[in-house]
Amino acid sequence: MSMGPDALPMPLVDAAALAERLAARRPTRVFDVSFDLADTAAGERAYAASHVPGALYLHLDRHLADHAPPADGRPRGRHPLPSRVAFAATLGRFGVDAGLPVVVYDRSGGLYAARAWWMLRWLGHHEVALLDGGWAAWLAAGGAADADAAVPPMPAQYVPALPLVHTVDAGMLLRGIGRLRVVDARAAERFRGDVEPLDPVAGHIPGALNRPFKDNLGADGRFRPPAELRAAFEALLGEAATDEVVHQCGSGVTACHNLLAMEAAGLPGAALYPGSWSEWCADPARPVARG
Repeated sequence: MSMGPDALPMPLVDAAALAERLAARRPTRVFDVSFDLADTAAGERAYAASHVPGALYLHLDRHLADHAPPADGRPRGRHPLPSRVAFAATLGRFGVDAGLPVVVYDRSGGLYAARAWWMLRWLGHHEVALLDGGWAAWLAAGGAADADAAVPPMPAQYVPALPLVHTVDAGMLLRGIGRLRVVDARAAERFRGDVEPLDPVAGHIPGALNRPFKDNLGADGRFRPPAELRAAFEALLGEAATDEVVHQCGSGVTACHNLLAMEAAGLPGAALYPGSWSEWCADPARPVARG
């Protein structure tokens, strides 16, 4: 990993540092990952209207998920991961190779950009950061806004390395109930099972703890200071080692926000359950808790 003067701050980069980096023409690929679950074309429209100069667009459904029917016929949740090979090919088409620093941002407090950050780490990508505060922070810092389509880059050959993050599947999680610390990033009312607007069953995985991803952000939309995040996660997790922690949410997207927050807090090593609640609750044999 590069540690020289051109190294990218990680896992968060502020708008001023990114602007300086781009002005100095340091090699960097910026991705706008704006999205809206209620209107899946909204993020792309927002990108087309205005974005960080030179930024390219990643779509949650097209680029960061694989909705092809699974070969075994088993539900995989609402946003299944593509294969590492498929995502590497996507990055290659955008001119990214394993050595190119990448910055991701969105217009939702990092909700969707965190998924892209995690997936790059999943490919073994070292230099990847999320723009702290996203599009709003960029504009507030005086960053330029561009409505022109970015010039398509020359394709690259992306060769995945060993993952820098970990995953667990439903079977591993089922066997680990009572031992693993499962952290659910959904809003408290969904976690309790009071409401469920997206999935067919309300509730949560037995024994799970609730850490709504929005709790990672301050009033300014930026991540809380590392010491504050660390104290919050240590209070939540108790004596659990980070390699005993599994993050999940509705479909494996907002859980990545908690994973990034733990990384920023100096608590790396937790795993993601990619299928999350949408996969878990699709099998009536799996236990469900409420309250």
